[in-house]
Amino acid sequence: MLLGVNIDHIAVLREARKINDPNPVDALGICKLSGADQITIHLREDRRHIHDNDAKIICKQSALPVNLECSINNDIIDIVCKMKPARVTLVPENREEVTTEGGLDVKSNFEKLQNVITKLHENEIEVSLFIDPNEEVIELSAHLNVAWIELHTGSFANIYAMLNSNLNNSHHTIKELELPRDELKKKLKKSISEIKKASKYANKQKLKVAAGHGLNYQNVTLISSIKYIDELNIGQSIIARSVFTGLEKAIIDMKELI
Repeated sequence: MLLGVNIDHIAVLREARKINDPNPVDALGICKLSGADQITIHLREDRRHIHDNDAKIICKQSALPVNLECSINNDIIDIVCKMKPARVTLVPENREEVTTEGGLDVKSNFEKLQNVITKLHENEIEVSLFIDPNEEVIELSAHLNVAWIELHTGSFANIYAMLNSNLNNSHHTIKELELPRDELKKKLKKSISEIKKASKYANKQKLKVAAGHGLNYQNVTLISSIKYIDELNIGQSIIARSVFTGLEKAIIDMKELI
């Protein structure tokens, strides 16, 4: 199973002080030497972390394939086509969200996605769709002639955290998941089952399957044990651990778990 390391949160630290330190570009060599298989970045419309120049340099200098996440905004797509990453993962984007809150609404955006995907293919860029683990959405994705889907694991990660960490005792508790432990266990089991079922179905549709969002050192093995998943994209937990252990060890530790 491949590991894509998302380095957005290095840029989050930089933007917190509005200086050029730490520079996400400096992570490229460390990621490669530590065994990462891919660099993932998200060029958001509001440029809250990765900026155009970051993305341009990373796409040009990275020895590893670059998976660039972005919205289906035409201006963003035009910029991305000039950068020529190995892959573009199309994601939904809401300016008010802290992080991506769900998968693409493929059904409502089908025609728009067709146009965007055609343009990316014309620029020889592989395409992935960030979607919820849902068979109908997977089937629609297959009709769009993309090579990859990435299953959104955010719901799974939230349930796991409320069940197995101190999240429910913090100011970041998830109110709708403040439930009895037995109920959370049932929800977790259902969530894992949905991801397994979706990944198997996608495999039958000849789609390569990635997964990501909220995956960390505690919950990752529940997802990495699913044989139909080809790749995991993980960022925040790796960068958070690297503050204490260094980036090289943080990546190696994650690779060993996977």
